[in-house]
Amino acid sequence: QVQLVESGGGLVQAGGSLRLSCAASGRTFSRYVVGWFRQAPGKEREFVAVINWSGDTTSYADSVKGRFTISRVNAKNTVYLQMNSLKPEDTAVYYCAAAPFPGSDWERYDYWGQGTQVTVSS
Repeated sequence: QVQLVESGGGLVQAGGSLRLSCAASGRTFSRYVVGWFRQAPGKEREFVAVINWSGDTTSYADSVKGRFTISRVNAKNTVYLQMNSLKPEDTAVYYCAAAPFPGSDWERYDYWGQGTQVTVSS
C-alpha cells in the first residue's frame, strides 16, 4: 500500500516556475514508478511525466517536454515535478500516481494523491 500527498501548487504568472512534490508513505516506494497527471475543468485526465523505480529513466508528454523535469529521491520517499516556463494552458489539478510498471495510461496506476491546483495567469 502506498499513500501519496501532493504539495507545491499555486498561482503563478505565465513564464514563471513551480515545483510540485509528491510525498509517499510506505517502505515499498522504490518498487513503484511514479507519474504525474493533470486534469483541467471539462477535459480528460492527461499524462504529464513518469519516472522509473531508480530515477534514471523519464518520459514526458510532448506538451511539457523541455519545460518540466521529473525527479525522485527514494531516501526521502519523494518525487518532484519542476515546472518552468509555465503557460496558461498548464492550468489544471496535478496528481501524482504510483504503478508497478511505467506507462502514460492513467488506468495503469493503482495509487493516487488528492491533487494540487496549479493556476497560470496570462
